[in-house]
Amino acid sequence: MKKKLIVLAMIAVLLFSLAGCQNAASGGKLKIGVILVGDENEGYTYAHIEGIKKAAANTGIAEEDILWKYSVKEDESCYEAAKDLVDQGCSAIFSNSYGHQSFMQQAAAEFPDVKFVAMTGDTAATSGLQNFSNAFTKVYESRYVSGVVAGMKVKELADGGALAPENYDADGNVRIGYVGAYPYAEVVSGYTAFFLGIKSVYPAVSMEVTFTNSWFDITAEGEAANSLMADGCVIIGQHADSTGAPTAVQAALDSGKVAYSVGYNVDMLSVAPTAALTSATNNWSVYYTHAFEQVKAGQRIDVDWAEGYNEDAVAITALGPSVASGTKEKVDETIAAIKGGSLHVFDTASFTVGGASLNSQVVDMTGDFDIDDPEDKEAIWDGYFHESELRAAPSFSIDIDGITKLNAE
Repeated sequence: MKKKLIVLAMIAVLLFSLAGCQNAASGGKLKIGVILVGDENEGYTYAHIEGIKKAAANTGIAEEDILWKYSVKEDESCYEAAKDLVDQGCSAIFSNSYGHQSFMQQAAAEFPDVKFVAMTGDTAATSGLQNFSNAFTKVYESRYVSGVVAGMKVKELADGGALAPENYDADGNVRIGYVGAYPYAEVVSGYTAFFLGIKSVYPAVSMEVTFTNSWFDITAEGEAANSLMADGCVIIGQHADSTGAPTAVQAALDSGKVAYSVGYNVDMLSVAPTAALTSATNNWSVYYTHAFEQVKAGQRIDVDWAEGYNEDAVAITALGPSVASGTKEKVDETIAAIKGGSLHVFDTASFTVGGASLNSQVVDMTGDFDIDDPEDKEAIWDGYFHESELRAAPSFSIDIDGITKLNAE
């Protein structure tokens, strides 16, 4: 009996010692590290910041226990930031840009007791690491809905005779423009969804896409918007993170040009009060609340997480004063159809590639761009491309008819 008591006492001391070491490493608190590609002045990052703060409040994590790394470049700086956050006792570390992924994976391999999440990434499932995850939203759904808003405006302008000859291409399609950051699948998926949303309301449109090769460049985004409007584009969408494009569109509208803007991440009415129609946006608090709860419970964070309208993880911002009559009703109808499953954004009946229907598209699941790997998967079945279902990151990178990329590298 005495020996048994001694053994139990030794186990208790060992457990207390281990707990003490863990508490010493983290100060007795759960700490979350965040690595951001921008800061609060950049729309995409601002949306993450707001989502993280709301999620912390939802899960009882104190704001002082969120450790921030702002404007971290997509290079070795990310690994160094992650390492520093580990040294400060963080139990989980989140980054918000695709270019951070390889450095987050490097850190995850080095620090197996810390959880790492790379937003918009695509290698977690094949990394072999139990502490590395990817996440993104189904923002293509809200981009489609923002395209419906734009389509309603195009229809109003065309039917009302408000467009000039330069606003039509040689085939009689209304010209649409789009300012993209990079020709990545994330951007291609977004602008294609936007285009298909427009076409669902007004089919006779074509779209030109120009790339700034930067996520945030106010000057370049404004210049890109001006170039597209000079080509006769009447709607300017964007997958770039500043207010440059909407500001340029508002200036053009004020000068008498027919031009309207659809933004991204945040409400653009403050810089484009009559030109902004709406913005596609993410509700990041939905994901971060879910992930923080998993961290607190000691669970593995979902390897691939992607949700959309069904979980209120995406939305469009307030409709501007210039939207066409009936837009709200059409938006509500579209969202209900997405939630109900009767509308699929990438329905193969809604687009062609080289004049033909697309019946098959294999998605690279390993990141080596070799579509003959056995891990790679077919993404089209039941008549539509299953975006963000095989993995969290967008994978629709198909060049469909009606969209012209002007300067993709």
